Amino acid sequence: MPVGTLANVKTVTPAQLKDCNAEMVLANTYHLHLQPGEDLVAQAGGVHQFMNWEGPMLTDSGGFQVFSLSQMRTVTDEGATFRSPRDGRIIEMPPERSIEIQNQLGADVIMAFDECPPYPASRGEVENATARTYRWLKRCIQAHDRKDQALFGIVQGGTYLDLRAAAAKELASLDLPGYAIGGVSVGEPPELIEKIVQATTPLLPEDRPRYLMGVGTYKEMAQAIAAGIDLFDCVIPTRLARHGAALVQGERWNLKNAKFRRDLTPIDSSCPCYTCQNFTRAYLCHLIHAKEMLAYTLISIHNITELIRFTTSIREAILQNRFTEVFARWL
Repeated sequence: MPVGTLANVKTVTPAQLKDCNAEMVLANTYHLHLQPGEDLVAQAGGVHQFMNWEGPMLTDSGGFQVFSLSQMRTVTDEGATFRSPRDGRIIEMPPERSIEIQNQLGADVIMAFDECPPYPASRGEVENATARTYRWLKRCIQAHDRKDQALFGIVQGGTYLDLRAAAAKELASLDLPGYAIGGVSVGEPPELIEKIVQATTPLLPEDRPRYLMGVGTYKEMAQAIAAGIDLFDCVIPTRLARHGAALVQGERWNLKNAKFRRDLTPIDSSCPCYTCQNFTRAYLCHLIHAKEMLAYTLISIHNITELIRFTTSIREAILQNRFTEVFARWL
């Protein structure tokens, strides 16, 4: 799922996203609450109409942003209180409020409000956050009143596999429409992420979507899919594009480099995206050095297409019973 934090995937229009074969987009509850506010989005007909995206949408709960971006915050069993980084006002965010905001935003999938412990954190801190996340989830279920929105629970537990296992079993018992693994990709090494995903995913129901939050590298996705993960979101494709970097079959190419200045070939001749079908590496290198905004749009189009091509090829390999053979290099 390309990340559209503020109801837009940076530098890319909804029509361009559709051409990239994107099927689902993620937006952020925390940021949309701060600006422009869920009341305006609801008045516009919901987040789909507000950003003119016809496909499915997911909103995360804002929990990660509350705990990672707010310098002044307090967390109790009641909820989180933090100071807005935009205007300094104090904002109360109990789990019920997060659900209320997401109900107004109107995405198809909404996430339970959770406490995301940092890395590293002591076992006691992680135990407290994991237990609180479960208590908050039950309050989210009670507060959720839109049957046209699927509420997903989030498994926390840090790097402690026994806490992850206990949390996954508790969540699975609640019979939710879908489940997510959160609190990864927050600073821990990749091998720990792999262990967490491999240990936790099989404990979640196979017949429900299983979502790994904030992960989007080729290796991490292939390994997670092998464990049973279905959904991913990550800012990698557009963030790299804003730094002039293109994804090419698992590699990251810095198109600022001098070797591309006179290279009149596309980024990837096998790629069907609009950028590769119409522009050269030399042109993109020129745009980057000229600080032209078009560079970021064209590279974002390619990068999003590239990641979607990668996951689509995994799906095809699974259907052909060739996944392990075809993707051995990533596994």
